[in-house]
Formats: sequence, C-alpha cells, structure tokens
Amino acid sequence: MLPCQPMSEPLHTLVGTCRHVEEIRKSRFLAQAAPVASGAQALAFVSAAGDPTATHNCWAYRIGQDYRFNDDGEPGGTAGRPILQAIEGQGMDHVVVLVTRWFGGTKLGAGGLVRAYGGTAAECLRCAERVPIVAMARLGLHCEFAELALLKARLKELQAEVEQEDFGADGVELQLQLPDSRVDQAHVLIADISRGRSVARRID
Repeated sequence: MLPCQPMSEPLHTLVGTCRHVEEIRKSRFLAQAAPVASGAQALAFVSAAGDPTATHNCWAYRIGQDYRFNDDGEPGGTAGRPILQAIEGQGMDHVVVLVTRWFGGTKLGAGGLVRAYGGTAAECLRCAERVPIVAMARLGLHCEFAELALLKARLKELQAEVEQEDFGADGVELQLQLPDSRVDQAHVLIADISRGRSVARRID
C-alpha cells in the first residue's frame, strides 16, 4: 500500500450519503459516498451499495490514518487510488466512496480511467453537504454533590456532554466528552467551582 498522504486542514466529513452520476465515452459511472466511523462500517457500505451486475465496483475510504482502496479488476492504480486522492483533495475524512462502472464498449486507457474514477468521486464529494470534524476529548473527574448542578451547567457552556454519571457515598464520578480545544477552559472551570478539590484527568 502506498504511503499515506497528509490532508489539508480543516477536515470535513459528510452530513449523509450522496450520489453523482457521469457518462464518459459510453460508460456510466455512479459515485456513492457516506460518512463512516470505522473500516468495518465502510466495507459494509461498499457491500450494500455495490451492484454485482456492474462491470466494476471500485472504492476507497479514509478514517484518520486508516485507509484502504480497491480497483476491483481495473488496471492497478487507475480506480481505487484516484478515489482516495479525491477524498484527500476535497479535505474529507471519515468517508467512504464507491464508484460503480457499467462498461459501455469504449476503453478509456489508464489516464482516462484515473480521470473518470477520480473525477466522479471528487464531484460527488464537492457537491455534498459537509460538516467540519471537531477533535474531541474525554475527561474524568470526581465532584461533590453540592457542586454537581452548577458544574454541569457551566460545562455545558463549553459544549461538554456528560457520558457517564456514577453516584457514590462521597460524591459523583463524571465522564465528559468535549471539544479538544475546550479542555484547558474546562480544567480552569472545574478547579474554580470546586475550589481546587476536583481535578479533571484525560481518559481518551
């Protein structure tokens, strides 16, 4: 597999699935893309969205540093890799793209295939609704009962969500998820409200 290429910042992912169709020298190319959280989810999308009666179902996905691509019978490097490069070129992550081809009788040559697969994938992503990917962090902390309501209210202002809340005899154990960019503010807030008794720790 080829070395991973860095992607431009900020990265985006898709809001939902999208499609784009092109006809190139009598061959029909259908690009389908979707947001995914894991390689297994990407492969499941490819399996469900592919057409077994088509000539080729070529695909690529990228999830952080995890990426794969497949030419599905096209000459090596002419389909899957251009699709992956389209994902990178559009600044996308946590995305899978499947490009299905129905052969129309005219050969495109290696360069033509690269342009067809890469171009169809890029146009599909370009026209799709997208959202920026926000790096998230998890924090764990112990707080006293009297401080819980205020602490949760103030943390919500930092876009923190309580993922887990365990009550014990001497207080509450909280697990939070929040944007990574807000972690320093959260540390200060927690220390301030608890008068230094509570210290958040990263658990991700």
